[in-house]
Amino acid sequence: MSPRRPARTALTVAVVALLSATAAACGDTGGLRGAGATPTAVSPAKLWPDLRPASSPAYPYDVATREVVKGITVPGDDIRAVDPVAVVEAEIKARPQDYGSKGPYHATVDRLKDCRPGGDRARCPLLKPYYRDLTGDGRDDMTLGFRLYPTNQTGVRVYTVEKHRLVKVLSDNDAIIGVELAGRTLIERSPGDISGYEYRATWVWDPEQRAMVFSRDEFLRTGGGRHAKKATPTPSTSPSASPSASAR
Repeated sequence: MSPRRPARTALTVAVVALLSATAAACGDTGGLRGAGATPTAVSPAKLWPDLRPASSPAYPYDVATREVVKGITVPGDDIRAVDPVAVVEAEIKARPQDYGSKGPYHATVDRLKDCRPGGDRARCPLLKPYYRDLTGDGRDDMTLGFRLYPTNQTGVRVYTVEKHRLVKVLSDNDAIIGVELAGRTLIERSPGDISGYEYRATWVWDPEQRAMVFSRDEFLRTGGGRHAKKATPTPSTSPSASPSASAR
């Protein structure tokens, strides 16, 4: 389970829908118009100034991962020559607490066998790898995604090459509905706890930690969700009947 989930759930409880409207003047001749009195600037009000500071974070955020992948060679320092299936197999071997018979992702092991020639590709949990320079060194890095069975989570990993070694610089597991690469930024989209909203987690390359670090977690409206549903007109009711809420 992603460490961000408890914090996200707390955030969801506090969400309030904000409505905004922009009024456009009709018949404007283009002349200067007064905007009215300028409101007086008000500084932020600091609440509970005597509150004792917390001694530890509320949730254990895993902000950075950096780990040399053992047992994997990089021919010619070309990350495209690395076998993605072998990379996932190396993680499975290194983390029996996650992928062992009692681990949360134990079913991934058998399914990964179907990623090899002769296997059932429909059962293979490994997604298509993507290659892009996320570290700024001028060379491609590898972004992998693979389903973590029997859960509904997906593992997202980013690898780079340093000193002839494959290095994992991002590792995150979450319920994923989409992943985007924007420049040197990786954005994960996950379903929200409220219908019509989603979470977006942003990871960026940090040259000091030499890893992709967690930088932002947003809770955004996507435009879907619960909508009012008009009642079906009957001979005894008006077509302008009041709408009633519908459950999704």
